[in-house]
Amino acid sequence: MISKISELAKTNKNISDFHLRGGSDISYRVMGDIVIEPNSKIEDKDLSDLLKQNCEEEEIKKFAAKNELDTAVMLGDLRFRANFYKTLNGTAAVLRRVETKIPLMEDLNLPQVLFTLLDAHKGLVLVTGPTGSGKSTTLAAIINQINESRPSNIITIEDPVEFIHKDKKSIVSQREVGKQTESFSHALKAALREDPDVILVGELRDLETIGMALTAAETGHLVFGTLHTS
Repeated sequence: MISKISELAKTNKNISDFHLRGGSDISYRVMGDIVIEPNSKIEDKDLSDLLKQNCEEEEIKKFAAKNELDTAVMLGDLRFRANFYKTLNGTAAVLRRVETKIPLMEDLNLPQVLFTLLDAHKGLVLVTGPTGSGKSTTLAAIINQINESRPSNIITIEDPVEFIHKDKKSIVSQREVGKQTESFSHALKAALREDPDVILVGELRDLETIGMALTAAETGHLVFGTLHTS
């Protein structure tokens, strides 16, 4: 039944999220509404297989211990941000579609002030908004623009990695929390010893990470981050 998700995602570009629950039909969100796909029951084994195909052993152990896991999954050539979790009825997951093509800043109709920030070489830039407002997409476009326009060492710390950046004028090193690093704060502390010009912190979740981001900005680095707001 997992192949059914790829089929639905390819035929309906308006699907933003898939809701998968063991023992229930596939459901998905289209234009804000939840739609239930008839005769498409997902079993716990399907979700377990999806987890094993996309996650490293440490992540699988983490899910078994904590009953929750943020990660990224691939279904064919489609990429999704995923949250696996346990319910009263078994395993469940929500998959949010991630466009693999990094958008241009011009195509996102971003404020002109953001374009001026691209010339900055130090400071802290925050992108804020509620879930689904495009924070990750905006940051991906900004990082891509810097990558195309100037020679820099860019380090991204994400949970999970969504857009994949290739070296252009800059070199880009991407690290995913839970896979290549222990935590945002741990990776940010290490990044300061990795000769960075630009640092992307996927989410400023705690005081330690926020404090380190401020320190990085004050010591001559250009730092981008997100904050969840209503």
